[in-house]
Amino acid sequence: MTGVQTCALPILNLSHTMLTDAAAELSALRRAEQVTGKPAQLLIDLQGPEVRIGKLESPITLLDGDGVMMGEEIPVPMEVLEALAPGQRLLLDDGKLLLEMETPRRAKVLRGGVLTSRKSLAIENMDLHLPALTEDDRANIQNAVSFGVTGVMQPFVRSAEDLISLRSALNAAGGETIRILAKVESQAGMAHLPELLPYADEIVIARGDLGNAMPLWELPGAQKNIAAICRDAKKPFLVVTQMLASMEHAAVPTRAEVSDIFNAVLDGAQSLMLTGETAVGDYPAESIRWMARTAAAAQAFRNQ
Repeated sequence: MTGVQTCALPILNLSHTMLTDAAAELSALRRAEQVTGKPAQLLIDLQGPEVRIGKLESPITLLDGDGVMMGEEIPVPMEVLEALAPGQRLLLDDGKLLLEMETPRRAKVLRGGVLTSRKSLAIENMDLHLPALTEDDRANIQNAVSFGVTGVMQPFVRSAEDLISLRSALNAAGGETIRILAKVESQAGMAHLPELLPYADEIVIARGDLGNAMPLWELPGAQKNIAAICRDAKKPFLVVTQMLASMEHAAVPTRAEVSDIFNAVLDGAQSLMLTGETAVGDYPAESIRWMARTAAAAQAFRNQ
């Protein structure tokens, strides 16, 4: 397996926008290519079957013990409303917030915080069986080639059928050379990982929602197992989520974060990804530098 990828690749999360809405930003990317003389790859992260809350007029603060109405105060897809029942627990924003349903519509806040639009939502121990591609996903795939997309990340991959469906849509849009990155972030994805490998160019260990799918203390073991399967199959894999989370607001990472990056490289990761650190953080460039330096140190240690 080749060394870890430490160059910065633009990743556009299409859970919040469309390719056509990002035309100005992508034009700036192409101008940067011309100025630097370095070609840029462009990854897009589709919506897929991931569930998110709707648009909020403004951020809302949920305090422990508060009651909140799902579908009213917190807009959610109809599939979620129809599935809700008393006793179910809801994880919002990668598990930062935790609610428990008291009635089919009213939830009690068990772990509060500030909630903003379009954050992830997971019903504990439930798969809603949504289609692999949304209508917006299909529209973005149609525009992928013209916008210079080189890779597509498919969220919540559950079986080989999800990836076959994506490849079919890409090929139909002229994107035969566009790479597929399969995000493993559910129990179903883990269980079917061996069958995903022939249909994915790279596996993504997406620790945000994967950490919602199991007790959090089991997540490191799950990451190790996925990495081992990928290594044995010589399939590249990527590790993402909260790798330098403290650097959204701090100029220097924690020792635990640096160790996390170092160990991911030692486990054989082909790529590492930052999310909130560079998307909304106060120190995006510094985050990339810390990631690259730590990955390089891990490679040097491994090659001793």
